[in-house]
Amino acid sequence: MQKKGQLIKRLQDVQNSDGYVSQSSIKSISKELGVSESHIYGVATFYAQFRLRPLGKHTVKICRGTACHVAGSLDLVQAIKDILKLKEDEDTTSDRNFTIEEVACLGCCSLAPALMVDKKVYGKVTKEKLEQILDEYK
Repeated sequence: MQKKGQLIKRLQDVQNSDGYVSQSSIKSISKELGVSESHIYGVATFYAQFRLRPLGKHTVKICRGTACHVAGSLDLVQAIKDILKLKEDEDTTSDRNFTIEEVACLGCCSLAPALMVDKKVYGKVTKEKLEQILDEYK
């Protein structure tokens, strides 16, 4: 197998062990495979499975499916960012306690708008309930 053909496998290995692909991992893989760092970065940013920043201790998944969208999930996304003091381009809090992620569907449309913290689902979420939910994980 060509070294260039091993790139995705190596990125997956790093992601699985470290939780994300760091700049130092990219440098290491570049030297190991003889592939430019810019090419590796291009591959890592093309595929949604790779993260270039570490995850927080708790992952908050906000459903953006049709039922949740109609029920106001976009407002919840903004409310979460406001509560956690995240800038528009950030998804992880500076203390690395929370990472937020918008997902296509959580599969619980009757609970719209819904979100999931780690493995626990919360339904009929309002801005008021949101602070209480997040406080459970602080």
